[in-house]
Formats: sequence, C-alpha cells, structure tokens
Amino acid sequence: MTWFVESSGLPADAYSAKCPTRQVLDHIAGKWTILVVDALADGTQRYTDLSRRIEGVSQKMLTQTLRSLEADGFVTRTAYPTIPPKVEYDLTALGRSLAEPIAALRQWTETHINEIERARAAAS
Repeated sequence: MTWFVESSGLPADAYSAKCPTRQVLDHIAGKWTILVVDALADGTQRYTDLSRRIEGVSQKMLTQTLRSLEADGFVTRTAYPTIPPKVEYDLTALGRSLAEPIAALRQWTETHINEIERARAAAS
C-alpha cells in the first residue's frame, strides 16, 4: 500500500530527499529519542525520573528531546499547578505505537553487543 503525505500529496518515500519522512526518521533514530521513548513505555514519568534513568543525558538534551517528541505528537506533557511545579510526561497513542519497534531495537542491540564488539575489535 502506498501512503501519501497530506501536505504535498506526494507518496511517502523515505528515500526521497524532499519527503518529510526523512526528518521524522532522523528524529526518531536519535539516541536520546530512543531512550526517552523506551523509558516512557513503562508509564508516566517526571522529568527527574527520566534524567536519573537515562544516564549521561544532559539537561539541555533531555529538554530538547522531550519538546521535540511533544511537538511531533509522541509525548504529552502535563503540568500541575503546585509548588514546586510538578510536570509529567507520557506517551500518546502514536508514541506507544513507536515504543514497540524501539524496544525491539534496544533488545536486539543488547542481545548482539558482544558480536558487534568482536567485529569492531577485528576491524581495528
């Protein structure tokens, strides 16, 4: 089945330089996006919970990633009017549909890391 991009009427084709699917692929293939979506697959989390769970992510990168995921419709941000402010993040239905292939990719990487490292060592 061929899908069409509503904004242009052109076929959705990630191999075409003009197709917006390239931007989406670039975004969802990013290291931080994969880790944030995978972490949120476990359920609603606060910013600090995500920051603790995803070791090595800077505050700037986590904030940018969450904003981008929210803008693309993968994540919802709920702010509660408390002192101090409480903000929670959760996957939307679209985000949950992305979580399954992302989890599979993470699991594949964890399963095959030793083979990959051996190949890298042999190539050096």
